[in-house]
Amino acid sequence: MSEVKKTGGLAGIVAGETKIATVGKEGVGLTYRGYTIEDLAANATFEEVAYLLIHGELPTQTQLDTYKKTLKALRGLPAPLKTVLEQVPKEAHPMDVLRTGCSALGTLEQETSGHDQVAIANRLLATSPSMLLYWFHFAKSGKRIETASNAPSIAAHFLEMLHGKPASDLHVRVMDVSLILYAEHEFNASTFTCRTIASTLADFYSAVTGGIGALRGPLHGGANEAAMELIEKFQTADEAEKALVQMLHDKKLIMGFGHRVYKKADPRSDIIKVWSKKLSDACGDNVLYPVSERVEAVMRREKGMFPNLDFYSASAYRFLGIPTPMFTPIFVISRISGWSAHIFEQRSNNRLIRPTAEYTGPQQRAVVPIGKR
Repeated sequence: MSEVKKTGGLAGIVAGETKIATVGKEGVGLTYRGYTIEDLAANATFEEVAYLLIHGELPTQTQLDTYKKTLKALRGLPAPLKTVLEQVPKEAHPMDVLRTGCSALGTLEQETSGHDQVAIANRLLATSPSMLLYWFHFAKSGKRIETASNAPSIAAHFLEMLHGKPASDLHVRVMDVSLILYAEHEFNASTFTCRTIASTLADFYSAVTGGIGALRGPLHGGANEAAMELIEKFQTADEAEKALVQMLHDKKLIMGFGHRVYKKADPRSDIIKVWSKKLSDACGDNVLYPVSERVEAVMRREKGMFPNLDFYSASAYRFLGIPTPMFTPIFVISRISGWSAHIFEQRSNNRLIRPTAEYTGPQQRAVVPIGKR
């Protein structure tokens, strides 16, 4: 019998090959198709990054203009989907809304030769903000918003639908950078779920719906919500430090710190932290950002742990006026680009993903008749 490598959560196991991203490689950090996350966040838009992930190369200006025009034309929701969204309870978590919306859209606009995987990827990128915010406004006030708009980008479209008016250039840029940072991250739980489902030759919507379900958990996508719930408890940095030290003494889990792959730092964290600070300065904040910095300092001092992308994304989203339950759905809106790229890649050289397990249960035994048990 060959030796079985035992590892919790498949840590360190190479489960396949990809040309899409590198994560945590020594001296590299995070790259999308060879471009560093720092370079992309500084010099590209989310639409450029989505195009890169899906098509393999950054677009020319003509290609980008065409791509944005295509996405803009796909923002509207079909009437039957609106009816489905109106049936979702107002108490539902927004992640459940996106999971339901994606599945429902898959029944209305099924994958066919005339509606292929690229068309579906575009449609989901364009409609995910629309689905989320159509439900949000209907559940909140009974208002049926128009989801088709001329907003120039997905970031601008999201913020305009949320607040009912165009967002400032600063707010749009921060939202855009956030989408870039969340777009792709190699074989994480949700992406691997998408690839596993795709490997069965299931349709595109099934794979993405499964990805949304995997991202729903607080150990994957929900960490930014948990981070915000912690940060907003405190009114001063000193209060935060005192409480956090006690929480650590009580061995409570602090979300938004550390990473399964990165060992020294999350390269995305420093980027979103800069933008969170800009938003803090712009609105005259003297609580949220200082509390966040103190929490970071305490975690470094007491546990030697660094913030991951989720931690400062929480304060950035709050400065943008985004309700906490929408933090993880934003992750979905962005990650559809990376999921799509991985579904394409899996399909291009497919083999059913079917690992083996080491059995640790009882040895073979006989069934005792029920009257003698």
